[in-house]
Amino acid sequence: MARPQNVSLTEAIGQIKDGDMLTFGGFTVWRRPMAAIYEIIRQQKRNLHLVEVNGGTHDDMLVGAGCVGVWESCWSGHELYGKLGGNLARKIENKEILYEDWSHIHALYRLAAAAKGVPFLPTYSAIGCDMLNPENDNLGKAGLRDGSNRHIGKHKFVTYKEPFTDSEITLIPAASPDWCLTHVQMVGEEGTVRVDGLRFSDEEAIKASKHNIIIAEQVVPEEYLRREPTRNMLPGYFVDYIVELPWGAHPTGLYGAYEPDGPFINHFFKSTRTQEGFDQWAEEWIFGVKDFEEYLSKLGMTRLENLRANPALGYSSKLKRG
Repeated sequence: MARPQNVSLTEAIGQIKDGDMLTFGGFTVWRRPMAAIYEIIRQQKRNLHLVEVNGGTHDDMLVGAGCVGVWESCWSGHELYGKLGGNLARKIENKEILYEDWSHIHALYRLAAAAKGVPFLPTYSAIGCDMLNPENDNLGKAGLRDGSNRHIGKHKFVTYKEPFTDSEITLIPAASPDWCLTHVQMVGEEGTVRVDGLRFSDEEAIKASKHNIIIAEQVVPEEYLRREPTRNMLPGYFVDYIVELPWGAHPTGLYGAYEPDGPFINHFFKSTRTQEGFDQWAEEWIFGVKDFEEYLSKLGMTRLENLRANPALGYSSKLKRG
């Protein structure tokens, strides 16, 4: 089994091709691979196909930057820092992006099926609601279920009369992204992944994906991680590339390390309600800095230290809450 390569962020993101299908670790404004998102935008990747259990600040940025051709998920937003994803909403309203709406459990089942190596998973969820109305099969209506796109199946779903109770059940197709980008607290030198706090659907997303980029606050000796193996999430053979990048989830938070930068996310939300606003914001925070290190310098140490978690408490004691 090949050992994962320890590379720079620029090198890792350079492996992603236009048109690839991507998914991400984390949840809304927690543990998102934001440094990687900035680099994808900086490298001007195009026509990406995003499949997620749920969206967040990261995919709203990618959509605003024109990197995304197809978006499939159940929701996108910034939680209390901005509610809905304004860039995604604008692009959908202007018919500038193709999208497919799923329920939360359907989106999870798509990755879980691929993680298990099966073509679909059955569920009773959402039967009878408009989520499964054929009129809302947007990729089908766009003529993309003809086999010409390797990421888009023949059917959005299949209603099946199962033989055990003769009841109808919905079969949700697997999704196997080309890449999963995940930010974690620690990764071993041989790729063992450790996530402290909530793991969300990271395990399913990583196992479902053909290739994985793990971005970590710290790369540590494998011997250290093996002292407490039950704290580790995945072995290294799932990992293709390792990037060591402290603060790489900013402006989202990382449990035990730093809080979400709420004012920064809210400023992004308010500043990017128009495409002109997004372009101006991106010129300052993405294209106006040469790399993530310069981005952190622009933020300033005082701001970052206010976000840093107290190691005894697991959260910052310097931020006002409520």
